[in-house]
Amino acid sequence: MKKQQTVQKKASVSGIALHSGVRCTVTVTPAEENTGIVFRRVDLPGQPLIHALASNVADVRRGTAIAENNGVVFTVEHIMSALNAWHIDNCIVDMDGMEPPILDGSALGFFDMIGEAGVQVQDAEAKTFTPTEILYVEDGGSKLVFVPGEEDLRISCTTEFAGCPFNPQFHEYTLDTDTYRKEIAGGRTFVDYKDLQQLFAMGLCKGGSLDAAAIIHDGAIICKEELRYDNEIVRHKILDLIGDIYLTGLRVTGTIIAIRPGHPRNVKLAGMVQKMFAEKMNK
Repeated sequence: MKKQQTVQKKASVSGIALHSGVRCTVTVTPAEENTGIVFRRVDLPGQPLIHALASNVADVRRGTAIAENNGVVFTVEHIMSALNAWHIDNCIVDMDGMEPPILDGSALGFFDMIGEAGVQVQDAEAKTFTPTEILYVEDGGSKLVFVPGEEDLRISCTTEFAGCPFNPQFHEYTLDTDTYRKEIAGGRTFVDYKDLQQLFAMGLCKGGSLDAAAIIHDGAIICKEELRYDNEIVRHKILDLIGDIYLTGLRVTGTIIAIRPGHPRNVKLAGMVQKMFAEKMNK
């Protein structure tokens, strides 16, 4: 029987947020059993709590944003991915701003922060779930198929982008704390050069730099350092999916086959699983 887990102590990381360009500090704090993952905006009056659930997703443009109790948190997917990798079921994530720092564009900083905090096993049984049927999400060229399974969470992902010198990219990964840092956490976020002007016009990417992202442009990938993996883009897509699927509030098991995944489809799938689990509990 798998047990719920929280962090042993507080740990923090600070940096500049990608879209707002504002410095923010994130602190993970131990939480009681059955709390779930809850973000707390300590910079706002009343310090509103925002539960990290698909039903609270407010926006999926260029990241996953959640909102509740007059509070909002943007781009939660990287820290959610790290929490999922550590199997942290219960945690208060304190933030003194509306968006976590982008750090180096990957989940490494958040994964190491949780490692510094340590893991505390709790008494309650972990909430694990696999769908009772195959789930399917499709939108244009993006498709997700979730095949039920009782063992772990396995992701088989392929993606491609116009102008990328390495197309298509493919990777398979089974979620595991011991391998996540080496195989997935280092995958950095990326952007197509043609999209940058639009993002700037929307008032986004104020904190962006080559320290925190890779740029796809005219058959090349531009970044400050060499690629960490020869298929870094698809590994980042898996990183995001691991974070978005944790918005179910559950340790989901089974196999997700992902073709050109993105936040809208990821969150839709998480919402389907969350609803299925709620219906099971209400029977």
